[in-house]
This record gives sequence, structure tokens and C-alpha cells, in this order.
Amino acid sequence: MSSELAIHGGHSVRTRAWPRWPEFGAEEREALTRVLDSGNWGGFPSPNTEARAFSGEFSQYIGTQYAVPCANGTFSLSLALQAARIQPGAEVITTAYTFVGTAGGIIGAGAVPVFVDIDPDTYCIDCDQVEAAIGPRTEALMPVHLACSMADMDRLSDLAQRRGLLLVEDCAHSHGAQWRGRGAGSIGDLGSFSMQSSKLLTAGEGGAVTTNDEVLAQRVNSLVNCGRKEVGYDGFPEQMLGYNLRMTEWQAAALRCQLVRLPNQHRRRQRGVEQLETALAEITGLEPLFRDERITQRTAYQFIVRYQADAFSGVPRDHLIHALRAEGVPCSGQFYAPLNEDPLLAADTRTNPLTRAGIDFSGLSFPRARHAAYEESIWLPHELFLGDESDVGDIAEAFAKLSRNAARLREQPPAGAPSRR
Repeated sequence: MSSELAIHGGHSVRTRAWPRWPEFGAEEREALTRVLDSGNWGGFPSPNTEARAFSGEFSQYIGTQYAVPCANGTFSLSLALQAARIQPGAEVITTAYTFVGTAGGIIGAGAVPVFVDIDPDTYCIDCDQVEAAIGPRTEALMPVHLACSMADMDRLSDLAQRRGLLLVEDCAHSHGAQWRGRGAGSIGDLGSFSMQSSKLLTAGEGGAVTTNDEVLAQRVNSLVNCGRKEVGYDGFPEQMLGYNLRMTEWQAAALRCQLVRLPNQHRRRQRGVEQLETALAEITGLEPLFRDERITQRTAYQFIVRYQADAFSGVPRDHLIHALRAEGVPCSGQFYAPLNEDPLLAADTRTNPLTRAGIDFSGLSFPRARHAAYEESIWLPHELFLGDESDVGDIAEAFAKLSRNAARLREQPPAGAPSRR
């Protein structure tokens, strides 16, 4: 194997394909054919046959009484807040380091996101800053379980209970994660899941809201179904304006098959993640996020490596990302930007109601999120860990090769744009 970095003309560590995502087979083909032959493809009446079955199977997997399928994981956040009847203009405290969909879900419910910085060890929301941010208009907390981490649900549950606040878990990364034996999405008042293409459980698009509260579940069902109140979800007094946010039968049928695959995929990923963590312990300047022992089942939507440039001759993180990709390892650095700096949270008065209301996030500063986004984090996609030991060995060797050649990389830096996802 060449000792020269691939980005400098040497041979790449990895030349063969990585495990394919999503995984599928005869089961998915049979399920989609079943829907095709039925002629019953849509989401009405809601839930439909496959969606109703997926609802029961997913709620059992998460450990809740109810799971309501919906169009995607942004709307699922809005639906959770709307079902809880939060006031127009209410403040919802969430992390600054997440996808713009978290903020979009809050805005879509007519509420105002209040961003706070992250815990530097887990990249999840800093509970001290959450408590400090609570004000007279605060009605909800929305922690995000990120990558391999979970937010501190002990502190957040206690804080929500003491202050009388709604607790909504954003579980877009965390299908099957557990905190003290309880599933992500079952600990707060409501949980929100995404089934977008890259997620651990996917049908290309889709979402779900989980809860143990019957009235909340009925309201979500109504909101998903244009505000209709039908038998099974008509036991609440309000008549609400809803929208067609139903999941199709195609999506639900595929998700039922994917859910069967999920436990085995978790085991394979966990084995690979642990192998990489062991290998990284031998390379100065690279370490995983802190693993909280209260996370009794860890999932790996993305595996985050924390990078210390000083141990790599001062090579900037983005230069290392370019070199790692050249060695054949898919990765990203600026997977997320702090939301107040994210161009997707555009201050456009025609599309952003917060801007119309004069709310401006541009002057805020989140130094820990900025450090993670622009200097420290290296994100590795979960499908890299679905293969065997040789796959993880290639990742480890690529990092080791970069470590051995850090001085040369510093002297001869790569050209290119920042390492966005």
C-alpha cells in the first residue's frame, strides 16, 4: 500500500464500494407489490391498512402506546406542538446545532425557536443553558438526540416537570436508541421521527409522532387527516385546522419491512463503531463523542470523530476531510452549521414568519456549536458500519495514514470548498 497520501498522488486506502444504503430485498418487493395489487395506495382514510399496521408495530418498537405516521420529520415536530395546543408565539427552546428542520417544525406550529448552545462532550443541548433560557413565554423544550448521542433526558424531564413545560424529543437520528432502557421518543410528552432517505429507518420520506397520551395521539391523527375527526380519534373537543400530511401505503409497507431489518442493522453498526473506537484510541488527536452510560442502547445515524488539529501538525479540519475523502472514506465536516448561521433558515419576509415579526437570530453566538461545525467534527455515515471488520479497518487505516503524513499535508494543503455535507 502506498505511503503517500492519495490527495498527493498516492494510492487510496479504499478502492472498493461501501455497503449499500438502503438495504432491501424480496420482502420489500413483495410488500410494494401487495400495495400495487390492492389498488389502495393513498393515505385516506387515515390511517390506511399498511399505515395502521406500521403504527402499531412502530409504537411497540419504540415503547409507546401510540405512533401516528405522517408525511415527514419536519411536519411531525409541528404536529407534536400543535397537538399539545401551544399558544401562538410561544417559545420553544432547542439546540443551535441541528438540521434546519428542527427550527422549521417549531415555526410551522406558529411558535418561536429559542436556540442554546451544546454540551461539548455530547454535542447535544446544554441543560444549564436550557434552564437559563426559560422565560415567561417558554412553553416547550425540544432536545435533539444527535448522531450516536442522546440529550440528558434525566435533567430535561425533571426540568420540564418542575417548570410545567412540554417536552418533545426530536428523534430523527435515533430510531431504537434507549435511555435507561426507555426508547427515544417515549420519554418526553411526544417524540418525533424522520424516515427520510439517509435515516436509520427509511422509506425515502416519512415521519411519525409517538406519545403515551391518548388525546395527543387523537389530535395528531386529526391534524394529519385535514382536521377530520373520525371514529378512533374523535374524543377531544376541538375542531382543528389540519392538512393532508398522511403517509402513503407505499411508504408504510416499505417501513414495515425496514423495521424488521432494523435490530440486526443496529447490532452490525454497533460492532463496527466499537471496532473503530478501539482503533482511534491508538491515534492521537482523534476521539469519539463521550458515551453516557445511561444510554443503554446506542444507535449510530452518524459516527462523529472529534478532531484536534494540534495533534496533526495544525492541519485544518477541512483539509483533513478532503484528504480522507481522497483515501476513499465518505465523510463530512460541516454537517450542520449553527442554525443562526444556516442559509436554509433564510431571513426572507415572504417565507419566514419570524422575519416578518422582526425576529433576528444573526447577532447570536454559539461558540461550542461553531467549534463543532467548523473545526472539530468529522461525520461518518452509518452505512460504513454495516459491513465487516475489513471495512472498519479501512476507515481506521485511512485515519492512521493521515496522521503519519500530517506534516506533509500541512505543507501541501488540498484545494477545495469547505467540507459541507
